[in-house]
This record gives sequence, structure tokens and C-alpha cells, in this order.
Amino acid sequence: MAVLKADVQELRLRTFSSVIIVLIVIGSIHMGGLIWQIAASLIALISLAEYYRLIGKIEGRRLSPGIGYIFSLIFLIAATREYPQPIILAMILSLAVFSAFVIEVFRKQMSRGAASYAIINAGGVISGILYITIPWTCMIMLRDYMLGRQMLFTLFMCTWGCDVGAYIGGKLFGRTKLCVHVSPGKTVQGFVAGIIGSLILNACAIYSFSLPTYPIILIGFICGIAGQVGDLAESLIKREAGQKDSGTLIPGHGGMLDRFDSILFNALLTYLFLRIILS
Repeated sequence: MAVLKADVQELRLRTFSSVIIVLIVIGSIHMGGLIWQIAASLIALISLAEYYRLIGKIEGRRLSPGIGYIFSLIFLIAATREYPQPIILAMILSLAVFSAFVIEVFRKQMSRGAASYAIINAGGVISGILYITIPWTCMIMLRDYMLGRQMLFTLFMCTWGCDVGAYIGGKLFGRTKLCVHVSPGKTVQGFVAGIIGSLILNACAIYSFSLPTYPIILIGFICGIAGQVGDLAESLIKREAGQKDSGTLIPGHGGMLDRFDSILFNALLTYLFLRIILS
């Protein structure tokens, strides 16, 4: 009985936090322009800070997060330009790597030959940009597409539908563990329920926004599967860092990265998919 009561309280807290987040995200997407760019950039940078904190917990990992923030801002600002050239974005990433190396050169010299962490530093910084900043950059650019507002609504609706479906399905029907060594709470039944939840919200989006069934229906499958893989990826990072949550910013969810981990892989694949289909 006590366990059931605790579950109900947790669900209420998660629901309240989720409603606030949904209102902020949906409102920002609807207004678009600078409002959406600022909202997406703030979420990206907070998530990035949590990610750097996580990998900083892993023994021996010395990072220069300032480099990640600076070059992430460059990416996010570049996303406001119409179709930034891929070669320019690749050069920005290359500069970030060189910056990490330069810092390690000075660090080793100033410490009179103490251990340096050039490869670890560069790898950690770049992984944060690739894992978090690039997907949010894709979401900023997606808003400027024809039907971009509706596409983003669909992306978030499917992702959240998957999260809710997986959570409820796992609680009610979860029996078979999905990935016990990474996330013990995940079940096969919850995974299937997540896919179903994504497809239900996908159908609602297609009907509400009068979108073509194809290729939009594929977004439902992308979010139903890739979103849960993204969630497992973040669970693996937290397990390696020995942390339960990425932060404490959002009651009932943990950190910003905990709340938006599923959307990262979804956004990247959806943007890539739509660029190929619509080009």
C-alpha cells in the first residue's frame, strides 16, 4: 500500500512538471523565431552542463567545458542562419578539438610536466556537442522548414507519447526486463507500449495538423524506437558516472538532460530523414 501511494505521488509530481515543460516548449515552438531559438538554446546549454558534470564524475576525466559552451553557442547561432554550410559546421568542430589540445599544451607546460589529458578532454568536449548541441541545432533549423511548426509539434508529441506509454505500460504490465545491466526498470512490455504511445500521438498529429500520412507516420516509428534507445544511452552515461539523475532542476524528472534525453536521437534522425525526403 505504501509503495502504491509513493508511485501515485511520483506520478503526480512527474505530471505537474511535465505539464509546465509542455506549455513552455509548445508555446515557444508556436511563437517561433527568436523565442524558440532562445528556449531551445537554453535547454541545450543546461543539458550540456549536466552532461559535462556527469562525465566529469568519471575518474580521470578532465574537461574544459568552457570550450563546449562557446562552440555550442556558435552552432546554435549558426542554426538561425538559413541552411548553414556543412563544411563550415565541420570546421567549427575541428576548431573545438584544436582548442582543447591548446589548453592541454598550456596546462602541461604550466604544471611543469604533470599528466595531460588532451585526448580525453577533446573527446569529452566534442561528444557533448555531438550528443546534445547538434540535435537541438537541428530542431532550431527544423522550425524554419515549410510546415516546420507542425513537424516540431509532431516530433515532441510522439516523443512524449512514447515516454508516457513506456512509463505506464512498464508500471502496469512490465514483467520481462529489457536491458537490466543498463536500466533495471526498463521492460520489454514498456518498450512496446512506448512504440504504441508514439504511434497514437503520431496519428493525432497527422489528423490535427492535416499532415500527409507518408512520410509523417515514419516519425512515429522513429520516436517510438530511437527515443527509448536514447533514454538507455543516457542511463548508461549516468551508470558510468555513478549518478541516479543528471541533475535536480525538474521535480520528478531529475535534470534537464533526463527530461529531454529521448528527443535528442529523435530530432537528429527526423531532421536527417526529412532533409533526404524533402530535398
